[in-house]
Amino acid sequence: MKNDVNHTAHSTYRCEYHIVFAPKYRRKVIYKELRKDIGEIFRKLCNEMKVEIIEAEACPDHIHMLVSIPPYMSVARFVGTLKSKSALMIFDRHANLK
Repeated sequence: MKNDVNHTAHSTYRCEYHIVFAPKYRRKVIYKELRKDIGEIFRKLCNEMKVEIIEAEACPDHIHMLVSIPPYMSVARFVGTLKSKSALMIFDRHANLK
C-alpha cells in the first residue's frame, strides 16, 4: 500500500511511479465496458510482473496509474510490456477498435 517499504531478497525499496497512458490522438474511447476490461487486463498483467498498483483512474481519453515497480525491473521494460500485451488483449476482446 501507499508509503509501505517493500523487500526483496537483497534490498529494501519504495519505487513508485506515476504513469499516464493516452490513446492515439487522445481519442475518447475509454468508457463503459472497455473501461472495465482495461482495468481487469492491467491488474492481471501487473500481478504477473509482480508490480503493485497503488492507485489508478481511467478518464475518457487517458489512464493514470501510480505503481510500485521492483528495483530489478526498469520502468521502460514495465511500460513497454504493459502497453504491448494489453493492446493485444484489448484488440482480442474489442476487434472494432482497430
